[in-house]
Amino acid sequence: MNGGLLNDAPKLLISGVLVADKPAGWTSHDVVAKVKRALGAKKVGHLGTLDPMATGVLPLVLGRATRLAQFLTAGNKDYAATIAFGRSTNTYDGLGTITATSSQRPSLRQVETALARYRGTFEQTPPAFSAKNIAGERAYDIARKSPGAAPVLPKAVTVTVTTLEIQSFDGETLELRLQVAAGFYVRSLAHDLGAALGMGAVLVGLRRTRSGGFGLDTAVPLADVLQAGRDALATRVLPFSALLTDVPSVTLRSAAHVERVKNGLEVSPTDVVAVLNPVPDMVRLLGPDGLLVGLAKPGKTDGFLHAAVVLV
Repeated sequence: MNGGLLNDAPKLLISGVLVADKPAGWTSHDVVAKVKRALGAKKVGHLGTLDPMATGVLPLVLGRATRLAQFLTAGNKDYAATIAFGRSTNTYDGLGTITATSSQRPSLRQVETALARYRGTFEQTPPAFSAKNIAGERAYDIARKSPGAAPVLPKAVTVTVTTLEIQSFDGETLELRLQVAAGFYVRSLAHDLGAALGMGAVLVGLRRTRSGGFGLDTAVPLADVLQAGRDALATRVLPFSALLTDVPSVTLRSAAHVERVKNGLEVSPTDVVAVLNPVPDMVRLLGPDGLLVGLAKPGKTDGFLHAAVVLV
C-alpha cells in the first residue's frame, strides 16, 4: 500500500495530482494527452475544463487518483478575467466570429451597476460553444454543424459567484477578479454583461489562479511537465495525503481492517482508533501508517461506514 508514488513496478507508476499551469492555445484534452505520453501513464484526467484561450491552474489526476476526481472538482475556482466592450461573437470570446459591433462604450458607473446582478446565486445560460449536453450531443458539436443558424443554447443552470471585483477599467477593457462555484462560465458573464449594457462584450483574457485546493503556488508550467523526466515529475505530484485534507478522517486499527475495506465490508466503530460522532457525510479512511486508504460514507447500520472509494 502506498499513499502517493508507486515505485515498485518496472515502469514508474504515479498516483496523485499534478497541477499544470496551462498555456493559451491548448485544450484541456490536449494537456491530458500530452501528459499521458510524457509520463507513460494509462490513467490521466483533468479537474475542470479550461478553454483553449485560458491559462492557469489545470489539476491533473493520475493513476488511482482518478477515482477521487468527482470529489476534487467540488471546490470554488478563482479567475482573473479581461473583458472587451463593443463587439459580440458566437463563442462569447475574442476568438469567435463577430456577430455584432457597437461604437458605444460604458462608464465605470454603468459597469458597476450592471455587475451587481451577477453576484450571489442566479441562473446562467452556458454558451452555445460549450461542452454542455443537449439531447445527448455536445453543444459545441451542434453549433459547428450549423454555423449560420441561430445558436442552440443549453438550458440555464444555477450558478454562484462569491467574489466579483473590478481590478481596472480603461473605458475599453475591464479587468475582473472572480471566485465562482463549479459550473460557472466566465464567457457567459462577458456576453451577458455586454448585452445588459447594450453594446456587446467578449472575454479576451482568462487566467485561473485557483481550482479548489490547488493554486498557482503548486502549479508546474506545462513546458516543464513535458520536458522533465518521469522521476523529476514524480517529485511535483501531490500525494493522496495532501488531498481532501478538509474532510474529517478516521484511522483504521490494523492492516486486517484495511483488508476488510478492500473486500467491501463496512467499517464498524470498533475498527477505528477514534469514532466520529455524529458521522459526517464523507470521511477519509486512513491506514494505521497514516496513508489514505479511501473515502467512506455513513453505512446502513448506525455508526458504521461504507467505503465509497477504495485506493489500495
